[in-house]
Amino acid sequence: MPEKLPKHIAITMNGIEFWARKNNISLEEANRKSLNIARNIIKIQASLKIPIVTFYLLPSSVRKDSDQYMQLINATAEFFSSIANSELIHQNKIKVSVLGKWYELPDRIVEPIKQVIESTKDYDFFFTNFCINYSGHDEIVDACRLIARQVKAGKIDPNSISRETIKENLYSSYFIPPDLIIKNGKATISGLLLWDSVNSRLYFTKRLWPDFNNTVFMDALNRFQG
Repeated sequence: MPEKLPKHIAITMNGIEFWARKNNISLEEANRKSLNIARNIIKIQASLKIPIVTFYLLPSSVRKDSDQYMQLINATAEFFSSIANSELIHQNKIKVSVLGKWYELPDRIVEPIKQVIESTKDYDFFFTNFCINYSGHDEIVDACRLIARQVKAGKIDPNSISRETIKENLYSSYFIPPDLIIKNGKATISGLLLWDSVNSRLYFTKRLWPDFNNTVFMDALNRFQG
């Protein structure tokens, strides 16, 4: 096991649709496989005692009328329904949070998300976050809107606005910035935790998410030592 572990790891989950086409596998099956990989990473999180892991599951940029979107919505709703009563989650007291505008999604995914958030709200041993209907740009814009409302209400002096003020109004306000971002697929940041990622160590892998495995994850942790 690596000697020095990050306290917060953020991970992208890119390439599911392309992997399904490449391997002649249905999107439904590819999404289930992808979410099972996320479940396995959560197991490793608990076993290695990594405080926070954040998954970038569903960007807001995905076309809402695409097969990819509909299949991922269905698979994600099924996934959240399953972890609401998961021994993995409850025995390890993992608090599950969802960042982004997930509440704008169809009810069939909103209700399972609410159930998981409610059933884990009092846990504080580990934290697992899912970015759903999320955009790093929108996160910063929404933080600015919240601050603007506070200024308009006379609760904040514009001259007192600082980096800490921005952080306090982000979706991720309760979490420390990621020490490590694992980016799969294309070598881009993908807008994941834009404000918080300024000092993050980056690990790039060309593997599509359904091909992501424990070996790649542990290699990222080992590279973090350097």
